[in-house]
Amino acid sequence: MKPFMDKDFLLSTYTARQLYHGCASALPVIDFHCHLSPREIFEDRQFENITRLWLGGDHYKWRLMRSAGVEERFITGDAPDREKFQKWAETMGLSIGNPLFHWSHLELRNYFGYKGILNGSAAEEVWQLTGRALQSPDMSPRRLIERSNVIAICTTDDPADTLEWHEKIAGDKSFSVRVLPGFRPDRALGIEKADYTDYLKKLGSVGSYSELAEALKSRLKAFAALGCRVADHGMEAVPFAPASRDEIEAIFRRRLEGALPTPLEEAMFKTALLTELGREYARLGIVMQLHFGVMRNNSRRVFRALGPDAGVDSIGDRVSFKALAGFLSALDETGELPKTILYSLDPNDNAAIETVMGAFQTGEAAGKLQHGTAWWFNDHKQGMTDHMTSLANEGYLAGFVGMVTDSRSFLSYARHEYFRRVLCELLGKWVEDGEYPNDEAALRTITEGVCFRNAQRYFGLED
Repeated sequence: MKPFMDKDFLLSTYTARQLYHGCASALPVIDFHCHLSPREIFEDRQFENITRLWLGGDHYKWRLMRSAGVEERFITGDAPDREKFQKWAETMGLSIGNPLFHWSHLELRNYFGYKGILNGSAAEEVWQLTGRALQSPDMSPRRLIERSNVIAICTTDDPADTLEWHEKIAGDKSFSVRVLPGFRPDRALGIEKADYTDYLKKLGSVGSYSELAEALKSRLKAFAALGCRVADHGMEAVPFAPASRDEIEAIFRRRLEGALPTPLEEAMFKTALLTELGREYARLGIVMQLHFGVMRNNSRRVFRALGPDAGVDSIGDRVSFKALAGFLSALDETGELPKTILYSLDPNDNAAIETVMGAFQTGEAAGKLQHGTAWWFNDHKQGMTDHMTSLANEGYLAGFVGMVTDSRSFLSYARHEYFRRVLCELLGKWVEDGEYPNDEAALRTITEGVCFRNAQRYFGLED
């Protein structure tokens, strides 16, 4: 029997262990999609206790606790922090097979030196240990980022954000990690939302579709001036319903007058604006990320009480890959398709994504179109293995840009370690099963690329 989570955790072969310990483990991290707060990074405030650091805003943990029958007052309610942590520890102790069990123990080991098992009976010991450690200057957000060997972070920011915290970080020479804004214009595309016209006021004087497009392009230039490398779009499905400029202007005008769009009008508007933004991304050298296949806020009761990102989202209906291909082709036809990363929340979409994106690869950049890492409900050992196996089967695993945290937690860089172990295990198994030669130089190149160097090149972070 192997010991729990020893130095060879997830590494069952000699080749896997050699690749991880001799190559992957020491490589820097580029976190090109996360939800960390630039304000918290700049202010570098320390967290009062492990509950504030671990459970505040983490809907992954909230969802698991609800599944374990924990009352909401111990999750998002007014229970004392110590009691919330107790309930989390009790939940954790029995969460066999859930990636949160592994992530949480990696975080406890990497940042707090705790090598025990978190459960209900160990909760007080861990509470005291982490409480003492969190008083140290080494546990501030900036120090945690640096200790995680992170060299660049791309946050997620609305076009209407002032970017003041990014400006302050950029001007602070005491912090060497690059913290770059990520352009996330979901609310500007959300013409069907009830608060859409209220949101438009945040962008300034927007009285027409043309003015909206120009306002977004202006904000995108401001993002680019601060080093923005990525744009991100979250949607149920990628739309493709081409329409004339006059039709789009009419749809937008009716929305300003209070009329909600029909489903077809919504698709037409989003197609037009997303295409226009895609062209601008290509012109500015910004990577376009498309996250789709999610169905949000399924529990109206929880949404009313807590708002979005409360742990009540799910995998959505199958997306139209005909529409996705049509959208990509419209940009490709005019030479304006930017580097693009495609993420689906449905693991059944793996092969479809790879075959669609393979139709648009060009020699201008290795892996110009990317299949984004196993995402959200899939970023566990099986999901990552299935994703990378499919990518290898249908595409070019060696050109993959690798893992992101997609997280609001400053401890979540342990997920990069988890991913790297899964990658090395997969490569090692193929070698030891005789499916790939034991070519040390090639294996090292592939491992370094997927863990770090591909992202470094792809996002232009080599300087």
